[in-house]
Amino acid sequence: MKNIILLFVLLSGVCWGQNFKPYKNSTYQPEAEKINKLVHTDLNVQLDFEKELLYGTAEITLQPHFYPTDSLSLDAQKMIIHEVALVNPIGKKKLNYSYNERKLNIQLDQKYNRNQTYKIFIKYTAQPNEIKGEGNQAISGEKGLYFINSKKQDPSKPIQAWTQGEPKSSSVWFPTIDEPNQKTTQKIAITVPDEFVTLSNGTMTDTKKNDNGTRTDTWIQKQKHAPYLFFMGVGDFAVIKDQWKGKPVNYYVELPYADVAKDIFGQTPVMISFFSEKFGYEFPWDKYSQMAVRDFISGAMENTTAVSHMEVVQQKRGALIDENIWEDVIVHELAHHWFGDLVTTESWANLTLNESFANYSEYLWREHAYGKDYADAHRWKDLSAYLLGDNFNKDLVRFHHENSGDMFDAVSYNKGGYILHMLRSFLGDEAFFEGLKNYLKNNEFSTAEAHMLRIELEKVSGKDLNWFFNQWFFGHGHPKLKVITENLDNQVKINLRQTQNSPLFAFPLAIDLFFNGEKERHYVWVKNQELNSFTFDVQRQPDLVIVNADYDIVAEIEEEKNVQQYAHQYLWAKDEYTSRFLALEQLGQAKNIDSLALKAIIAALDDPYFGLRMKAIEMLDVSNEGIKIKALEKLKYLAQYDDKTLVKAAALRALNQINDPVFIDIFNHSLKSPSYAVQSAALNYLMSHDRENAIQKARGLDNEVIVGSAELLEIFLPEWIEKKELSHQRSIAELAAIYQLIPYQKPKFSNVAQKAFDWIMTTDSHTATFRAAEIYKQYYQYLKNSQPEVIPFLQNMAKEALRKKKSTFAKNPTESLKKQVEILENAVNTISN
Repeated sequence: MKNIILLFVLLSGVCWGQNFKPYKNSTYQPEAEKINKLVHTDLNVQLDFEKELLYGTAEITLQPHFYPTDSLSLDAQKMIIHEVALVNPIGKKKLNYSYNERKLNIQLDQKYNRNQTYKIFIKYTAQPNEIKGEGNQAISGEKGLYFINSKKQDPSKPIQAWTQGEPKSSSVWFPTIDEPNQKTTQKIAITVPDEFVTLSNGTMTDTKKNDNGTRTDTWIQKQKHAPYLFFMGVGDFAVIKDQWKGKPVNYYVELPYADVAKDIFGQTPVMISFFSEKFGYEFPWDKYSQMAVRDFISGAMENTTAVSHMEVVQQKRGALIDENIWEDVIVHELAHHWFGDLVTTESWANLTLNESFANYSEYLWREHAYGKDYADAHRWKDLSAYLLGDNFNKDLVRFHHENSGDMFDAVSYNKGGYILHMLRSFLGDEAFFEGLKNYLKNNEFSTAEAHMLRIELEKVSGKDLNWFFNQWFFGHGHPKLKVITENLDNQVKINLRQTQNSPLFAFPLAIDLFFNGEKERHYVWVKNQELNSFTFDVQRQPDLVIVNADYDIVAEIEEEKNVQQYAHQYLWAKDEYTSRFLALEQLGQAKNIDSLALKAIIAALDDPYFGLRMKAIEMLDVSNEGIKIKALEKLKYLAQYDDKTLVKAAALRALNQINDPVFIDIFNHSLKSPSYAVQSAALNYLMSHDRENAIQKARGLDNEVIVGSAELLEIFLPEWIEKKELSHQRSIAELAAIYQLIPYQKPKFSNVAQKAFDWIMTTDSHTATFRAAEIYKQYYQYLKNSQPEVIPFLQNMAKEALRKKKSTFAKNPTESLKKQVEILENAVNTISN
């Protein structure tokens, strides 16, 4: 599961806070006791789109885990149970059972021992809309089965159905033992309207057209996996076929994205090869499919061989040229097919065994495909997200939590991934990856806990790792280091004080000393005591000291450096992205008054990592004549010739600030770029210097180019409103819906956001209104736990939308506007509960 919170609030610099509960006071959550264990699950299901129900039968083969038993308890949420029977060679034998809408407790016909299997038949109706659980900040729903636009309320949205099982929602659509420590093979026959495509786990072995206009597709998963990984996706999809070593690798997208599906997903076969080699365990499953679904309740989900992605994965070619914003997610879900699907956490307390590896695999792929800087930039963002939350008091392996959803946080993901990097650094690549290979092989198609990882790494390396796991896996927090450097005669003394209350940490640490640009690296061992001091003999005092120089330790570091030292840090720490990034952060505050700071920022225009080139461009105040003189030629070069379109766009935006018509040829040429970012930057300039021509050219460009620019939207929105071009409203629906919060993230969009909101709510636009209502509900699910302070804003905006739409309906009482009022009323009620 990839927890993608695509909310402007979370991506902004505004800190709204967290609704944190001390987890130590929470309930102890052990591994689920195994009384019976799943062997095989055979489902036959029919989807009723009109009623949003599923009619199903399940034949479940089980056996006692160890002790003899004459009873069985299955998870089955809010179902109608029609029949329960034992399947035997001569037919079915009805069994006594009780059902409380959560647990189906069955009295077996006899006592079975662990060498015996038995098969249970259940006929049932699944009622996903009866589930009222609201999920958590990572997974914003618990319905298990979701019907999308089944009543055709939104003409712009396809009809779909899909499932989402993690952590315990598969039991909404089929009876099972809904725990991660269960493993089962499966067969599922799915009956749907004949025009729809289906996807499930494993291989489709049969498809049969029925007399009533439906079709039944049968999928078989021969290898065992956990119930939360069961998947079923249905809808009108284009299926783009690829392959890896003869195994199908297919991409399910909406029809308009068929021609770019391989641009989005096409690296998947290469990724499978990379991870097969890196993990020392070849991809074990019979296929690998990925499906883009509407209104998904999280970022993506690693259903075995049938990954689901939220619709954001579907990007246009002009945006993909700039950056495939979903590549990390694609990597994350693929890596789960080793860590999570093949070897599964035995309990949600050990969730990090799934998520930390998927998180760190994003780093591994970036490092392999794009280089260390690209990977380190990602790692730094992950660490920053962990540090910004109220996460210090949470253990990585966390047996005390209120519910399993609480585990899907920046500790299990971000911190966990960083800790794996620490382990890799401490052990070395050969020992680390050989240990992972053994961990996978020795636990394949089974479950694991954190100590099992420790044991495999210890066997390979010969090192005791209890100290490491006790600190980082079974403990909480991280070092908060205050650094004080003392310059002595022919010595330099580095004092490190751990300022966190507890616990105190022990760890290896890299310290770099720089002398006129030359680096000396020293490795020291920090003891778990408040003060550690390290003295180094030197010929002269160092010009710069960098503590945690390889950034391999999860830590917060407080130190004092002057502008000169930060300039040296950028210019000299060439092999560490994080050193250069942090130096630029500090130098930006002094660029207008310090020549050395400006020199370093100008030098960063040639940084090998495009992200730092962009950062340097954005830090330059080219309205300052002195800065403009020093940076102009380089900016012109970057705007025309940089190999990254995002850098070109950043340089064009900087040139635009100069507002000189001499650049018009550069901007006219840039408008021919296929990159949306470059097109948008070029249009912004041309609007000031060749307005009519720019407007005319903009009409032939994609809406994304216009909506992504406050300046262009300021111009085009009044025109769209005047001409009543309602087709543009869906593009601006999200901006409009959250208009009151836009000033905190994108102040330039404040005026157009308010205008867009007024336009949508005062016109008869079902598509945009429906989209706005969905945005209110989705944001509410994400924010209610993590950022409750934002909820009143959200509620006020939804109520204002409803008020305006009611006023519009009163003036023009059409059936369409009546439905829009009802849609907004539903949204207001949902987010007010």
